[in-house]
Amino acid sequence: MNTENIDIKNATIIDVRTPGEFVMGNVKGSKNIPLDEVSSRIEEFKSIEGNVVLCCASGGRSGQATIFLQQSGISNVYNGGGWQTVEALR
Repeated sequence: MNTENIDIKNATIIDVRTPGEFVMGNVKGSKNIPLDEVSSRIEEFKSIEGNVVLCCASGGRSGQATIFLQQSGISNVYNGGGWQTVEALR
């Protein structure tokens, strides 16, 4: 996880798990954008002001999404790892 210098309490949390996983438990106030939709919703990510912290079950999918978004020119996105870790930091 690379969120040490991020104000996670004021960041937008995006959970990239499937909708089925998301409804089973998630970070309060987070938004669900499944990994397979990230590339088609890039403009939505670009419109988010402030930092964006991505999470999933363990950090693998959120890591993939973070790399993709950073390569797409979005610099304010970070991999928070597993959603329960992010929830604990929130």
